[in-house]
Amino acid sequence: MILKTYGWSFAVTIAGLVLAAWYGLSAHLGIFQALLLVAILCVLEISLSFDNAVVNATVLERMSDFWQKIFLSVGIIIAVFGMRLVFPILLVSVTAGLGPVETVELALQGGDPEEPGTYGYELNQAHPTIAAFGGMFLLMLFLNFFFGEKEHHWLKPLERFGERAGKLEAVQVVVAGAVLLVAAETFATDHGRTVLASGLAGILTYLLVNGLGELFNVENHLEHGEGHAEAERGTPLEGGGAPVPGQDGTSTTGGGAGGPSGVAKATGKAAFFLFLYLEVLDASFSFDGVIGAFAITSDPIIIAIGLGVGAMYIRSMTVHLVKEGTLAQYPYLENGALWAIGALAVILIISIEVHIPEVVTGLIGLAFIVAALISSIVRNRRHPEEAHVQAHAETH
Repeated sequence: MILKTYGWSFAVTIAGLVLAAWYGLSAHLGIFQALLLVAILCVLEISLSFDNAVVNATVLERMSDFWQKIFLSVGIIIAVFGMRLVFPILLVSVTAGLGPVETVELALQGGDPEEPGTYGYELNQAHPTIAAFGGMFLLMLFLNFFFGEKEHHWLKPLERFGERAGKLEAVQVVVAGAVLLVAAETFATDHGRTVLASGLAGILTYLLVNGLGELFNVENHLEHGEGHAEAERGTPLEGGGAPVPGQDGTSTTGGGAGGPSGVAKATGKAAFFLFLYLEVLDASFSFDGVIGAFAITSDPIIIAIGLGVGAMYIRSMTVHLVKEGTLAQYPYLENGALWAIGALAVILIISIEVHIPEVVTGLIGLAFIVAALISSIVRNRRHPEEAHVQAHAETH
C-alpha cells in the first residue's frame, strides 16, 4: 500500500535529489548545501499544505482511478513546473514589465527580496495580486462550507449558526464581497485597485469552476463504460447529492457516512472539472510557499525542486487519505481542514500589507487538523457503534 501510494513520491524525491546535487555542483553551490536546502523546502511545503491534502481528498474520492492517476502525473507536472517555476516567472514578467528571456535571466541571478531590482524583490512586489486572488478563492471555499449543510458538526454552535444563515440567497458571495471591499478600502489602500481586481478574479474563478462542476453533475455520469461514472457495489447516490467541489464546502452526498466506497466515481467532463478545481486550489496554496521559500534561498531552481518534491508528497497523502477512507473514519477531519482553509484565507488577505511568518501559517493549519483529529477520536470512543458502521462501510 505504501509503495503503491507513495511510489511516485519516492521516485520524484530521488530524481529531485540527483538534480539538486548536479545543479549544486554546476552552480558552485555545493552538493551538501543544495541537498540540505531541498530537504528544508520540502518540509516547508508539506507543513504549509497538509490541510490542502485533506480538502483535496474530499474531491479526489469522487474521481475514478484513472483521474486519480492523472492527478498524480499530469497534475504534478502542472504543480511543480507550472505553479512553482513558470507561473512566478510569468507573474514577474507581467508586473515588472520585463520580457520572458530577461525575466528568466533575472530569476537565475536570484537575489534578496529586500533588494530592489532582483527577482526576489519583483516577486515580492507581486504578492498583493496573488494574495488577494488566492485569499478570496479560499475564502469562498470556506464560506460555502460554513453556510452549507454539513453531515457532521465539529464546532457545533458556529457551524449550526452558519447553516441557518446559509438559507439567505448567495450569502457567501455577499460576505466575500464585503470582506474584499473592506480590505481594499482600509489596510490595503496602497494596493486598493489591484486588490479589488485580483480579489474579484478569485471570487469569479471559484464561481466559474463550481458552476462548471454543477453543469457536469457527477450523478448524471454513472459509469457504464468509458466517459461515465460508476456507483460502486451498484448502489446509486442517496438523496441526489452531487459531489460538486465547494457546493457546500464539502463533497458529501446524502449518505456520505459510507466513505469513498459508497460514492459515485467521476470520469469524463465531470472528473475534468473536479481536476481543474484541484489545480486552482493548489495554485491558491502554492504561492505562499514560493514567497516563504525566499527566506531560505533565492535560487529559483532549488526552490522549484524542493517545493516540487513536497508537493508530490502532498498529492500522495491525498490519495492515501482516499484509499484508507480516513475522512470517514475521522468525521471531523474535513471540518478542521476547512476551518484551516478559512484561517489561511484571512492570513493571505492580511498579508497584503502585514508580513506574517510562514511558520505561523503552518502551525495554525496544523492546529486545526490536530484538534479535529483528536475530536474525531474522542467521538469514535464515545459512539463506537457509529465508528463500527463507518469501518464496515469502508471494507465492503
